[in-house]
Amino acid sequence: MARTKKNPLHKSFGYAFAGIFACIKKERNMKIHCSAVVFVTIAGVILKLTAMEWCICLVLFGMILALELVNTALEAVVDLVTREKKPLAKLAKDTAAGAVLIAAIMAAVIGCIIFLPKIFTYLRII
Repeated sequence: MARTKKNPLHKSFGYAFAGIFACIKKERNMKIHCSAVVFVTIAGVILKLTAMEWCICLVLFGMILALELVNTALEAVVDLVTREKKPLAKLAKDTAAGAVLIAAIMAAVIGCIIFLPKIFTYLRII
């Protein structure tokens, strides 16, 4: 079996960044997630998150953005394979989107747990 030569590491990173930027440019939901990352980051700076709270936020940012990239890749592959309405194609697309939705809902719940007490304190409500 012939060995294929791997691309240099810098090219692999280049392809990865190209994929990230293409997803941000073309996918509405990725734009929404990126906007949420910016908003949460600004709120975190204002509300002075602890190191642990930042770590939790960063893990959640990474998880949701990575899942959105995988969802987009899966949708592209399904569209490449078939344009017909097939139950398995629909199942693949819907479950991938569902994975992103579950992660986003859980991130929002965790965000409320972290941010609401800080917001109440900041606004002197409690």
